[in-house]
Amino acid sequence: MRLYSLLAAAKINLYLEIVGSRPDGFHELIMVMQSISLCDRITVRSIGVDEIRVRCDHPLVPADETNLAYKAAALVSDRCPGVMAKLGGVEITIEKQIPVGAGLAGGSSNAAAVLVGLDLLWNLGLTRIELQELGAELGSDIPFCVSGGTAIATGRGEQLDPLPGIDNLHLVLAKYESEFVSTPWAYKTYRAEYGDTYLTDAQSWQQRQSQVRSGEMVRSVAQRDAKALGQHLCNDFEKIVLPAHPKTAALKETMTSLGGLGTLMSGSGPSVFTLAESEAEAESLATRLRAALPDPDLGVWTAQFVSGGVQMGG
Repeated sequence: MRLYSLLAAAKINLYLEIVGSRPDGFHELIMVMQSISLCDRITVRSIGVDEIRVRCDHPLVPADETNLAYKAAALVSDRCPGVMAKLGGVEITIEKQIPVGAGLAGGSSNAAAVLVGLDLLWNLGLTRIELQELGAELGSDIPFCVSGGTAIATGRGEQLDPLPGIDNLHLVLAKYESEFVSTPWAYKTYRAEYGDTYLTDAQSWQQRQSQVRSGEMVRSVAQRDAKALGQHLCNDFEKIVLPAHPKTAALKETMTSLGGLGTLMSGSGPSVFTLAESEAEAESLATRLRAALPDPDLGVWTAQFVSGGVQMGG
């Protein structure tokens, strides 16, 4: 039997701006995305029957065709006719470390790892760009999760331009396990409340992209200026998610009060992170956060920036 074990990195958004409504129904976005060391382990293993199986150790993760990891395997099988009949099916095992429904692209990173793993398992010879194009058919975050690192993401999030990495930055990350935010709800609510502020044509979107690319956030990343980066964190979703989720709003307020370089909700939430210059500072922030909010429902993690998305597991 052949198998590959891969590590699928979570991502955070250092910058997330909702620019407008696209003709395809999605939103036009400008984001700065960053991979972090919090990872799920994905194992893809050949099996002797012509089918796709998914196993996961987390009760909230579906083990059927609704799982993005399953969808990734089905898409590869569909685009490479006969490969499963020739080489056998695949069993996908997901060992979760990334919190579920947290705005950290856990499901997208799992799907990205399956794309990379099946390319190896079935010896398909796909390029990274081809893997990202497949991923974009399944979800807007998946292309970034394939390559990872630090990148500007535009369009609906699938158009990527790499940025210089800041591998030595650390963070403390927190999420109430019982808190969940529906991403479709977040976009729908944002459109309802702020749609009248949207830029309405592609030329305006391009101009706004140019402003962000030459702006303070991208400059601080390019210069590896951690303090400046922390001061320019931005997430438009906070405007609608935090008022609707007071526990998450209070969590962000507490984390901000503890110090660090800057605090932000990631993606559509409800996870919140604080940047730190060192591992020791991140651990200290985590300890003080647990003391300030001694709630068994609150999950707290420390991690650091990493330069890749899907990596081979040890």
